[in-house]
This record gives sequence, C-alpha cells and structure tokens, in this order.
Amino acid sequence: MEKMKAIFTAVGGAILSWLGALAIPIILLVICNVLDYITGIVAAGYRAEKISSYKGFRGIAKKICMWLLVVVGAVMDELIAAAGASVGIVLPFSWAIAIVVAVWLTCNEIISILENISDIGVPMPGFVRRLAEYVASQVEKQGEDILPEDKGEK
Repeated sequence: MEKMKAIFTAVGGAILSWLGALAIPIILLVICNVLDYITGIVAAGYRAEKISSYKGFRGIAKKICMWLLVVVGAVMDELIAAAGASVGIVLPFSWAIAIVVAVWLTCNEIISILENISDIGVPMPGFVRRLAEYVASQVEKQGEDILPEDKGEK
C-alpha cells in the first residue's frame, strides 16, 4: 500500500509540475465537473425528470468534450510557441490559451451548479450567479481581445 501511495504521489507531482500554471485551473475544473454531475443528478429528481443511463452518458460525454477543448487550447499554445521559437521569439508565458479555456469552462460549470442548487430549492443570494456570469464574460472578453478585429475580410 505504501508503494502505491509513493507511485501515485510521484506521478501526480510530475504531472502537476509539468502543467505549471495550468494545474490549478485543471484541478478546479475537475472538482466543478464532479459537483455539476452530482448536483445535476439530484436536481433532476426535483425537476421531475426521469434519470436514465442515456442522460448520464450524455453528461459524461459533455464533460469529456470540455476536456478536449482544454487539450485543443494546449495544442494551440504549443503551436504558437513552436512558431515563435522557429523565428527566434521566446514567449514569456505558457498554456495561456488552455488556461483561458479551462477558466471559462469552470465558470460555466459553476453557473450550472448554481442552477442545479436553485432547482433543488436551496435559497441563494442573487449576486453569486451574477458574479459567476460576470467572471465568465470577462474571461470571454479577454480571449476575444487576443484576436485582431474581424473586418469581414476573408
């Protein structure tokens, strides 16, 4: 058992070290994915929805696709870094796109969790949801600000 703990700790530490600044957004996204799934199942009973394995599978597939979006962001980060390096530019950051994607997804998961909790009937202050929506919109805005203006040219 001690050997398994040591292996798990070593592998986990190596992955978190490799992820660097992306580690915290990924951990938060995992936590929110699990909480959203659980609160969604509980809220379904309060919404008089039938819980089925098909809906459960769709929920899991949606979470997997969220992770694919983070991977796409990481691939884009690597492509940009490689392109910069090929012309002698070393970027002062890493995982920028992947972090923005992970933070945006986490904010949307939080909004979904809050909706589920509200459907369960738990009272909550209105500012909590507005704050989550505000953060998501600001992350979206920051992502949009990275791109040049679209002038309708193709």
